[in-house]
Amino acid sequence: MEPLVDTVIEDDRWEAFGLEPLADRAVRAAFAELGLATEGFTLCLMGCDDARILELNGDFRGKAKPTNVLSWPSDERAARDEGGTPDAPEPGDEDDPESLGDIAMSYDTCAAEAALAGKPMADHVTHLVVHGVLHLLGYDHIRDGDATLMETTEVRILARLGLSDPYS
Repeated sequence: MEPLVDTVIEDDRWEAFGLEPLADRAVRAAFAELGLATEGFTLCLMGCDDARILELNGDFRGKAKPTNVLSWPSDERAARDEGGTPDAPEPGDEDDPESLGDIAMSYDTCAAEAALAGKPMADHVTHLVVHGVLHLLGYDHIRDGDATLMETTEVRILARLGLSDPYS
């Protein structure tokens, strides 16, 4: 069976950092917290640098600046009602797993944010992987009720991994 997370490394610093095992652990914790089986799903995570994420942020969001994480869900799964739980995706099969979408993360921005916050980069990146995965699963933070649901879900997933609340 295909791995749950297909990790693409465009910046070698992510390889040395250990993005692949960290992402796999974070995604599996998110799935466990949400009661989703990991079989039958796949997603792609690209580890890049600020130059690449700047290009992507400009192309897809019209923003001319780098960011920490971007996500592109394969399907619209958001709840219609504000604060409602998104629709759970249907798994594919072993030969054709359901793609949840793509995530890109910038090493430069993640490292700078972690240093500024005085927290281990691994903790910060774990939070951002969880955040990106929740976006793929239909969670968002534009409306207040949706933001509350997404943040409380992130906090529960991170607690499952032994990490503290990033919003406190």
